Amino acid sequence: MTSRDLWTRKQLIIAFHLYCQIPFNKTVKTNLEVIRVANLIGRSPSALARKLGNFGSFDPELKKRGISGLSNVSKLDKQVWDEFHLDWENLVVESEKLLQKLSSETSTSLKSRDEEIGDIPSYSVEDKLVMSKAREGHTFFRNSVLASYQYKCCITGLSIPELLVASHIIPWSKDKSIRLNPQNGLCLNSLHDKAFDKGLLTITPNFKVILSSRLCEIESDKAVQQFFYQYSSDIKLPDKFIPKPEFLEYHNQNIFLG
Repeated sequence: MTSRDLWTRKQLIIAFHLYCQIPFNKTVKTNLEVIRVANLIGRSPSALARKLGNFGSFDPELKKRGISGLSNVSKLDKQVWDEFHLDWENLVVESEKLLQKLSSETSTSLKSRDEEIGDIPSYSVEDKLVMSKAREGHTFFRNSVLASYQYKCCITGLSIPELLVASHIIPWSKDKSIRLNPQNGLCLNSLHDKAFDKGLLTITPNFKVILSSRLCEIESDKAVQQFFYQYSSDIKLPDKFIPKPEFLEYHNQNIFLG
């Protein structure tokens, strides 16, 4: 292999950015996003699909499902994998900037399957930069979480994208270091996302749905029975980025109303 054939760190950062945001079973050369990103970084769709498979070889959740990913990984592949997992905030921003630089489109970040983000209001330059960075990160976080759950609510199985939310387990404002970590996310429908956010339900570190006593007090309400009690069981786990037990424990102890 010549030096010209070797993948650069910049190419790998963009490749991992894509790996996070599409289901692993969609990491194929015919995937439109694979084709688009491959063109941006000067690689063939086949080569990019193989590289996504290389990243899969590091993923412990895939291994638990008997999916080994591809072999022939490089030290730089592992380095990029580790860099993201150690510093999601900065690596996501770096990969977004690289995409923006390479693309001739107005917006080059992967489009959210939710509503598109509107214009930023007229604030100071510093505020605009902070808000732009946060919004870009939110798009990455949403895409990564929903792709991990195959675009299905982990409690109900609902699969209407417009009604799905990438819900933070530990709130966005509480810990900057994990707010873009997909393992701090759950794919929930809008109703259960609101209930989770308000502490009316929680998910235990062993992935069981527990309802608050607030809901138990109105157990006889038919709507509560229909929308909550019939789903008080185990969640459907994602293909990758399984929620960290310590994040769920934080929600149990600090947000859940009990």
